[in-house]
Amino acid sequence: MGSLETERKIVGWAATDSTGHLAPYTYSLRDTGPEDVFIKVISCGICHTDIHQIKNDLGMSHYPMVPGHEVVGEVVEVGSDVTKFKVGEVVGVGVIVGSCRNCHPCKSEIEQYCNKRIWSYNDVYTDGKPTQGGFAESMVVDQKFVVRIPEGMSPEQAAPLLCAGLTIYSPLKHFGLKQSGLRGGILGLGGVGHMGVKIAKAMGHHVTVISSSDKKREEAMEHLGADEYLVSSDVESMQKAADQLDYIIDTVPVVHPLEPYLSLLKLDGKLILMGVINAPLQFVTPMVMLGRKSITGSFIGSIKETEEMLEFCKENGLASTIEVIKMDYINTAFERLEKNDVRYRFVVDVAGSKLIP
Repeated sequence: MGSLETERKIVGWAATDSTGHLAPYTYSLRDTGPEDVFIKVISCGICHTDIHQIKNDLGMSHYPMVPGHEVVGEVVEVGSDVTKFKVGEVVGVGVIVGSCRNCHPCKSEIEQYCNKRIWSYNDVYTDGKPTQGGFAESMVVDQKFVVRIPEGMSPEQAAPLLCAGLTIYSPLKHFGLKQSGLRGGILGLGGVGHMGVKIAKAMGHHVTVISSSDKKREEAMEHLGADEYLVSSDVESMQKAADQLDYIIDTVPVVHPLEPYLSLLKLDGKLILMGVINAPLQFVTPMVMLGRKSITGSFIGSIKETEEMLEFCKENGLASTIEVIKMDYINTAFERLEKNDVRYRFVVDVAGSKLIP
């Protein structure tokens, strides 16, 4: 079982200011306790939110910051009270590593909505020490916020599911949109959007990809299996598609108009916002009122939903479309991600990287 009472010095790649440039950084893991799992990181996905954090786009960043919240690793040691995991198992850690456990969301097993949630990085843990993410050798995480990766699922494929896959699965479940036969729209075909197509198709939905240009049409239709493809600037096609969709999952992480997409929704349709945008979005109220339409949002998912989603992906043979990189390529990867130059998720091979060049 091993002793978890002493601090460990490890190396991660951290941003030290709002330029967002990552470089090797040595730090101590927080003190560990009986409920904790010590994890050797194998793979970690790169999420668009990482860019917002390392560049202080939201005005809440603290440095040095080791990002990364799509973490898959191997259990190396467990605390004396850990019952969920054993040494040698492959596990995952997502966006949240702590919560109050007493509020309504926590007691309802939707701890991601706890107002005292603790982020896996760029936050402060209960012991007063900063949390650091998965672009590092190791992490120590409370067993409650760790999930088992299903047998047969590779670490690099599982990593993006912990954020991108979960972000899609949770609202479809919560809003009663899992049944087959629904017509759904996926706005934006990036890391989250491509998983949206795959998961919605696996649920038996008719899926329309909505994009700003025609350049991803072949990819969406032939490789991801979408049923239709709409270019949002094509006014005629957008008008023909009006009042057809039960829901749209909006993954776009920059300011954009909502009205063109609200027009695509049926009576009682839902526009579900996923992108982290630090500026107001606008719409005229009749667009919502005259179809009893909803604009809503959803934030990742719970630990329980994460476990469900992983099993769903395993049962349906779903995997992320990824580009695996080494840690020394991470700054270039962030630059490419900002330009949407990735199909569709970068995953860092942490265990196979030389963290100190």
